[in-house]
Amino acid sequence: MSITPESVKQLVESEDYGDRLRGLNQLDRIDPAVAFEYVKPALNDENPRVRYTATSKMASLGRQDLPLSLDLLRLRLYNDPEMDVKAAAADSLGALQLKEAYDDLVKLYRSTDDWIVQMSVVAALSELGEPRALELLEEAVGHPTEIVQTTAISALGEIGDPKAIPWIEPFVNHPEPQTRLRVAQALGHIGGDAVRPTLEKLAKDSDAQVAERAKYCLDNL
Repeated sequence: MSITPESVKQLVESEDYGDRLRGLNQLDRIDPAVAFEYVKPALNDENPRVRYTATSKMASLGRQDLPLSLDLLRLRLYNDPEMDVKAAAADSLGALQLKEAYDDLVKLYRSTDDWIVQMSVVAALSELGEPRALELLEEAVGHPTEIVQTTAISALGEIGDPKAIPWIEPFVNHPEPQTRLRVAQALGHIGGDAVRPTLEKLAKDSDAQVAERAKYCLDNL
């Protein structure tokens, strides 16, 4: 059976939430402008799985109307009872690079203890490239959950402010190679002579991937 706007519309308007999910997952097979109209009602669906999927789809479909998408995703940030939907809203705001949502994202990070939501906020701030995020990211590198720490390290690298170097460098001795790899990558993004000593140390790392990345960064300083 071929997928058409009409067949997708029938699915997303079905009383069966499984059908609605199927319809949402077919949105990328139809015209984005039409798909955007179909995804909007699903953001308020009674079923949390449907809301989550719709909110995630906004990462691409939201470009059809960025001001409206900002308003719709803010509603998910503030009003949705499900933490994973809030996290998806943060992800989509970052993907759409909606800098206007910066204050909303910071507020969400500081209003919850849910590490998945906090990780999504940190990742979104990385995509926004907002220099004001440094304060929150400094806080996030001290998060008790390792994946939030490493996401914050990467975000600091993406922003590229040398001020972040002292916050990143303590992780050079972290027991996890993937964390040390993130350190090398972040310092390579920041660049400058200040990162050279740490990268030289990482270039001798016992993990081959970490050492190779550090050497690559040194060669490109």
